[in-house]
Amino acid sequence: MELLGDRDPEEARQIIDPVIDQIMEAVHRYEGTVNHVMGDGIMAIFGAPLAHEDHAVRACYAALAMQCSIRAYSSQMRRSHGIEVELRVGLNSGEVVVGAIGNDLHMEYSAVGHTTNLAARMEQLATPGTVRLTTHTLNFAEGFIHVTPLGPVPVRGLAEPVEVYELKGVSGLRTRMQAAAARGLTRFVGRQAELEILGQALRQSGAGHGQIVALVGEPGVGKSRLIWEFTHSHRTQGWLALESGSVSYGKATAYRPLIDLLKVYFRIEERDDGRRLLEKITGKLLTLDKTLEPTLPALLALLDVGVEDQEWQRLHPTQRRSRTQDACKRLLLRESQVQPLVLIFEDLHWIDSETQAFLNSLIESLPTSRILLLVNFRPEYQSSWGSKTYYAQLRVDPLPPESAEELLQGLLGGGDQQRDLRRTLIQRTEGNPFFLEESVRSLVEAGVLAGERGSYRLQAPLASIQVPGRVQAVLAARIDRLQPEDKRLLQTAAVIGKDVPFPLLQDIAELSSDDLQAGLGRLQAAEFLYEAKLFPDIEYTFKHALTHEVAYSSLLQERRRAAHAQIVSAMENLYAGRIAEQLERLSHHAVRGEVWPRAVTYLHQAGLKALSHSANQEAVSYFDQALGALGQLPETRQNIEKSIDLRLELRSALHPLGEFERVLDTLQKAAGLAESIVDERRHGRVLSYLVQSHRLSGNHSSAIEAGEKAIEIGKSFDDPGIQAPANFHLGQMFFHLGDHARAIEFYLNNIKALNGTLAKDRLGMAGIPLVFTRGYLSWSLAELGRFPEAIAEWQEAIRLAEEVKHPFSEAFAKYCGGFLYLRKGEIERAIAQLEPGFALCQSMNLRLELPFVASFLGIAYAYVGRHDDGIAIAEHAVNEMNSLKIESGRSWIVGFLGYTYLIAGQPAKAVHLIEQALELGELHGERGWVAWEHHVLGLARMAEGGTSVDKARSLFEQAIEGARELQLRPLLARSELALGQLHRRTGQRDVARRNLDSAVSLLRELQMPIWLQKAEMELQALN
Repeated sequence: MELLGDRDPEEARQIIDPVIDQIMEAVHRYEGTVNHVMGDGIMAIFGAPLAHEDHAVRACYAALAMQCSIRAYSSQMRRSHGIEVELRVGLNSGEVVVGAIGNDLHMEYSAVGHTTNLAARMEQLATPGTVRLTTHTLNFAEGFIHVTPLGPVPVRGLAEPVEVYELKGVSGLRTRMQAAAARGLTRFVGRQAELEILGQALRQSGAGHGQIVALVGEPGVGKSRLIWEFTHSHRTQGWLALESGSVSYGKATAYRPLIDLLKVYFRIEERDDGRRLLEKITGKLLTLDKTLEPTLPALLALLDVGVEDQEWQRLHPTQRRSRTQDACKRLLLRESQVQPLVLIFEDLHWIDSETQAFLNSLIESLPTSRILLLVNFRPEYQSSWGSKTYYAQLRVDPLPPESAEELLQGLLGGGDQQRDLRRTLIQRTEGNPFFLEESVRSLVEAGVLAGERGSYRLQAPLASIQVPGRVQAVLAARIDRLQPEDKRLLQTAAVIGKDVPFPLLQDIAELSSDDLQAGLGRLQAAEFLYEAKLFPDIEYTFKHALTHEVAYSSLLQERRRAAHAQIVSAMENLYAGRIAEQLERLSHHAVRGEVWPRAVTYLHQAGLKALSHSANQEAVSYFDQALGALGQLPETRQNIEKSIDLRLELRSALHPLGEFERVLDTLQKAAGLAESIVDERRHGRVLSYLVQSHRLSGNHSSAIEAGEKAIEIGKSFDDPGIQAPANFHLGQMFFHLGDHARAIEFYLNNIKALNGTLAKDRLGMAGIPLVFTRGYLSWSLAELGRFPEAIAEWQEAIRLAEEVKHPFSEAFAKYCGGFLYLRKGEIERAIAQLEPGFALCQSMNLRLELPFVASFLGIAYAYVGRHDDGIAIAEHAVNEMNSLKIESGRSWIVGFLGYTYLIAGQPAKAVHLIEQALELGELHGERGWVAWEHHVLGLARMAEGGTSVDKARSLFEQAIEGARELQLRPLLARSELALGQLHRRTGQRDVARRNLDSAVSLLRELQMPIWLQKAEMELQALN
């Protein structure tokens, strides 16, 4: 909503409406139900009100489609309006209560319950442009999607953290039939009658009397196998077979099966560009028949090739639909005059309406054509062709016992030893061919069966036979039974990783091309490896991670080390122009290969890459490994310098995670190393960060000393990498001390220096220095009551953070404005900034920022009456502060918790907490927080009443004194108001009037609406 906040409603609607339209279109494409549309988002259900067997997969695909379309829209908006549009998506699966709401004219579905709430939490935790999902969804969709685990994340309202994942993409999983054909098909049995019917239909079609034959049956009974066997038999010689099929989520995608069929016909490949597409389509069409040229615009449009035909552009959509279907029909009918066609459309139970309409139209023209149309579907699909004389429907049932026995004899062998096993399997699977094959494969992989297909031997007594899961010992036995050359190839592939790019394997396998291809063929046939993708390069993948781990561990350590080292060199050659994409894999292989110099380089670069995405935990791991690798090298000056630099980057990764003891230890080691080689410049960089470490521990004198020395060194070298962190950290310290004039001075030094490219540079810090500088400057200005300037600085921080797209900086900038509006008294606007900021800090585990954003949000919730939520989140802030052992600013956070309790009507708890905060503030010399806590404690004492009223008066007077001394005008105005309220209630009308007049004047000047309204009401009551 930040995007829309300052815009005219009409302009805002022009921005947001296309976003809502696009994300709703993605839901509908995968047949989800949009059951609630909010101002800037939607809620959708998959699997209700109509059940889908793959509801989680559809939801994941829809989420990815949303992000793809919004990125394109954002790019357009960035060019045209200079604004960025980003989307967060949250997914969860489970049971919900689904009810219909409405009347006969309008019906909606609502879903309520824990499942829905957790989905909403996932959306709140997601960073812009990402999709978060729970384990529940992953369990349903596993295998069809790629995810990155984000670990357990605390979720408000739940006692235990929730495992969260980021959805990265689709897996490209193939159909069962394709997988079966690739590994080698089993014996085809029991379908001779069906083949005869198909043969008869083929003969009639070849004679110019087109036919349609439908195969109907439950999943796994062999409908696709029957079609495959028929079209790959001698019967169809001289026929052109074109095959396509629907997918479970395809009903919302018009013409998808037809498009796939036409791509086969025109021999279109993924890498074909627009010009090549135009050549292929035009050339084949005109070669077939020049009279088909008028159909060209429709075919080009259907295949997403740009159409410049003005007549086509002027057509109404219904006319285009009619011409599209007519063009496809004319093309196929004309081709059938040249050569007879077998057209295959599989899985009609998932067909889209437009392809269905095309088939209906085509079927009307079949009787006089040379086309055999083969379709298959499950029993729930209902066709409208039953009355056609040229239509035949074949029911494909599970195999009868005798046919199932024949299938198993082909798989297992026909000996007496397997007779009981065959009987048991037939009983368990009820003759379903797919289930039979999978059961046998599981037994082989588990080691219960040994040998070759068709001649397996039982390795265990029949009484103990079950269909077991895959276990590591069995996989190891399977690997050991491979031919020696195949085992070596599999081990080499395992060293590369779970995913095995063919060019890399080819480079290190030390096999001829023919031997490599033959070996891969055998490993695929044995189902150790699968082809994962074919474009742009062939890539294989292990069947599962366990196979990879067992194959890898079977290698001797020395051979494993040599192979890793070889892979590093091979990757450097293969990916010379794309090293940045391969840093993680290169660093992994360099470490395992003990190639220490390159390990240091790649681990350092991988850490910087992770840090640029605020993946701080990953960055810590890379930097730690880099330091470990560096320890394997000689202690030269160059390596010591590298050690200092790595520790500075490690500090930047550790800092947002709140690991301050490690930060201090890391910096002190770096300082010692810099002094040992007399490197003043690096010593200055270390000192600039030690400022913050000393401040966080409450050691302000050491912080000031380190900061002043760092600035002096930075000036001598004219090095912004030293000056910017030192200026910011010193300004941050004086902010907490309440000396905002000095804090602003340091901030302005940074703003003046950080211009041009330096404005977007991290300069070694965890966040973008200019973003954090402007953010803290806005806070200091807010404390002084300079709200317009404060908001302007914060908006600059937001703009820069979004432009740079640095997640840590964006998270800080998000919630930064919440504090401004909180101080100003614009609570709803504060919450609008704080909630997404809090979600971002949680999702990225930014432990340093969590206490601040949580305490701000807690008090904001309390202001709007959400007392329980406010107290819970404010207590979480204090607990985080305590666990992090942060001293600086703790007074602030504890004081906010006390104020939250006070607003919630619990003055006794408030007094206890605020007295703690006051003690902490006085201990650390944080005069600004002390002044505020005098004010809040005065409010709590006044709420207690009785003898506490006199204490309240004294506390307000101390707050006013501190506010005047430190120029904290918002505090001064609110304390004058509070003292006026107290004097009015104790009958001191004249004194009350003076306090209230002063408060009204100052609050009006500061434009603090809530407090001004209260002050005016008090004056009115006094009059």
